[in-house]
Amino acid sequence: MESRRKKIIFTVTNDLSYDQRMIRICTSLTEVNYEIELVGRLRFSSIPLQNQQFRQKRLSCFFNKGKFFYIEFNIRLFFYLLFKYSDAYSAVDLDTIVACTLVAKVKSKKLIFDAHEYFEEVPEVTERPAIKRTWQAVGKWFIPQVDLAYTVNQSLAQLFTANYQTCFEVIRSVPYPYGHVARAKSDTKVILYQGALNKGRGLPQLILAMKGINAQCWIAGEGDLSGTLRNLVEEQGLKKKVIFLGYLQPYELKEITCKAYIGYNVMENIGLSYYYSLANKFFDYVQAEIPQVCAPFPEYNTILQQFEVGLTCNCQIDEIKSTLNNLLSNDIIYSKLQNECLKAKKVFNWEDEDEKLKSLYLNVV
Repeated sequence: MESRRKKIIFTVTNDLSYDQRMIRICTSLTEVNYEIELVGRLRFSSIPLQNQQFRQKRLSCFFNKGKFFYIEFNIRLFFYLLFKYSDAYSAVDLDTIVACTLVAKVKSKKLIFDAHEYFEEVPEVTERPAIKRTWQAVGKWFIPQVDLAYTVNQSLAQLFTANYQTCFEVIRSVPYPYGHVARAKSDTKVILYQGALNKGRGLPQLILAMKGINAQCWIAGEGDLSGTLRNLVEEQGLKKKVIFLGYLQPYELKEITCKAYIGYNVMENIGLSYYYSLANKFFDYVQAEIPQVCAPFPEYNTILQQFEVGLTCNCQIDEIKSTLNNLLSNDIIYSKLQNECLKAKKVFNWEDEDEKLKSLYLNVV
């Protein structure tokens, strides 16, 4: 008699359509015969979900943001999970861990924690002491109860292990291999930013720097600063140089990334979440074989010592402008960095992380 497939439910508070990391993780685990469900959030602007190898569910909420959203979402998530059978519940970041923990304890099931970022240290939280203390208390209380914990880089793993007395493994957020990138010739060189349009991502500085840069800037994504950044472009008369692409699905983003000339990944040092970050876009740029400009933070510096795939600069307008202009005009430096991308893309792709992820789950669930 064939044994029943074990089921794992993953939970996030974002829209599922654009979450490349969760799509990779869920897809990988279906390959070792897990039944996977990914639960997220339904927004007014949500597009229809693409077919995946796993089940997808989006919960609608009355509140859109702030503490009432997190409270409402966790209540809705708790009751949804309570009546859904699963062998394990995986909370992605602290914003779903309360509901997952309560259901896992009630049902005596496995509990897993996947930390994409240092949630208590993101800029939106660090500037609000009472909110920060609340999330710190959530972490201190709930994380030590998990059966498996992992995060996106070694710096955060060490920090979390010390803070929560819980061992954290590392599953890096790297893409599937891109293979050979055929790049069409273009008279216009493109500087690409991909990701959330949030505070601290160096986007106002990039836009202002573009006044002194002979190139086009593409910004792929949306976020809290969407309106502010569009207004800034309008005020500075840069509508022909700075193009907003909005939300892109993973396959669209890959195509756009491969058309760019330089990747942009410069952040302000505001909170430990940014300081210890290792963004998806860093590896997307590598796979697309485009040199990048990134923040001089620990995880980036460690990789750049091994593979010099980009230049670092601080989040200041003049420094951003001079660094980008250097890459745009110096073919020798650009070719050197691009050759390093060719080496690094063989190392930093999902194939190795895939095997480690499967091993972690097979040992727990």
